[in-house]
Amino acid sequence: MDNWSRTSWRDKPIKQQPLYPNKEKLKKVETELNKVPPLVFAGEVRNLTKSLAEVTKGKAFLLQGGDCAESFAEFGAVNIRDMFKVILQMAVVLTFAGGCPIVKVGRMGGQFAKPRSSDFEEIDGVKLPSYRGDIINGIAFEEKARIPEPKRMLKAYNQSAATMNLLRAFARGGLADLREVHKWNLGFMQNSMLGERYENLAEQITQTLAFMEACGITSANTPMLHETEIYTSHEALLLNYEEALTRKDSLTGDWYDCSAHLLWIGDRTRGANDAHVEFLRGVHNPIGIKAGPSTDVNELLRVLEILNPQNTQGRINIIVRMGHDKIKSFFPPLLQAIKKEGREVLWSIDPMHGNTIKTSNNYKTRAFDSILSEVNSFFEIHQSEGTYAGGVHLEMTGQNVTECVGGAKAITEKGLESRYETMCDPRLNADQALELAFLIADNLKKRVKRG
Repeated sequence: MDNWSRTSWRDKPIKQQPLYPNKEKLKKVETELNKVPPLVFAGEVRNLTKSLAEVTKGKAFLLQGGDCAESFAEFGAVNIRDMFKVILQMAVVLTFAGGCPIVKVGRMGGQFAKPRSSDFEEIDGVKLPSYRGDIINGIAFEEKARIPEPKRMLKAYNQSAATMNLLRAFARGGLADLREVHKWNLGFMQNSMLGERYENLAEQITQTLAFMEACGITSANTPMLHETEIYTSHEALLLNYEEALTRKDSLTGDWYDCSAHLLWIGDRTRGANDAHVEFLRGVHNPIGIKAGPSTDVNELLRVLEILNPQNTQGRINIIVRMGHDKIKSFFPPLLQAIKKEGREVLWSIDPMHGNTIKTSNNYKTRAFDSILSEVNSFFEIHQSEGTYAGGVHLEMTGQNVTECVGGAKAITEKGLESRYETMCDPRLNADQALELAFLIADNLKKRVKRG
């Protein structure tokens, strides 16, 4: 930490960053962001780190999910509420099956920037800079829209602040009360097979609560029955924004990136000598690291040493994203190497990014069966290695979209056009997310039975 500062990343090689044409405007926006209140607080981040340490020990499970990329146009209380409801539904299913706490982390309140495989996009012979998320430029395929605009960071901050306020209100204002468990079921799901399965589980919870109340355990004297904790996360990609929201904690003197509780670094930006690793090594937030088939074991070990030199539990979450057809070949050697080095790591699975395909009608999608297959392989590999499958990381929505094929409602390639609304990558809809939760719950039950 001797040579680290909030700005030391600026002296390192950097990838996936926009080139702002107006440097003066950029500096003005950064100065303004330096003065705004934090979106999250150091104490909250420390609480999350403690909870993630429990996940690392196999005593809890991480549920992380939300939008692939938040947008300015789709922002609204209903969308936030419905995402919150789906996360609660999934959490209660997993808690009931696994008999352990579920650490809930949303990809919300800051997930605006997206890495791209190419700097440019071409349509009908017209070539423009790629869309990099609403915090950077516009999605419209127009020259003006694709110019990076610093003021977008201010709008992203304001939207994130509103999202955080609403999440805190939902978590502590009654919506998370277990007595409301039936009301978490979204309207379009109630008459489905999954809706019925969820209602059966909700009825069991209601009966249990009635018994507990008869014994004197009520939501009035037991806060955990009527409120919950939900944390936020996003990829720490746009470092101008992250730096501006980094604050020094008055109690400990440590630095925290107060744009979110948990930050992750992508498969394209985790170079040990690069700017993103340099920035993240100095903040005390939990850090996720995406690991795909191209991950070099020695390079990853080097990154782990840089980001977590004290080998602190709860600090590092390696997010595996191999693809259903590659995980059995590429993940075991990675897991074995990290295990051999004695690194304290929370392992979670991102079954979305490695399973993206193009359909015959030119939609980017993901097959539910491939997603499920990768999740099952993740649990099986951990079982064979004697390690813990600690969590799941999903791109999903609380809306009734049609972006991933398959699932209980058997969405077809033709059916994708019905409600294909994503800004970037295909997301699980609420039905598919809940279905996956029940399937993950089966793996947790097996783990409980094995002790």
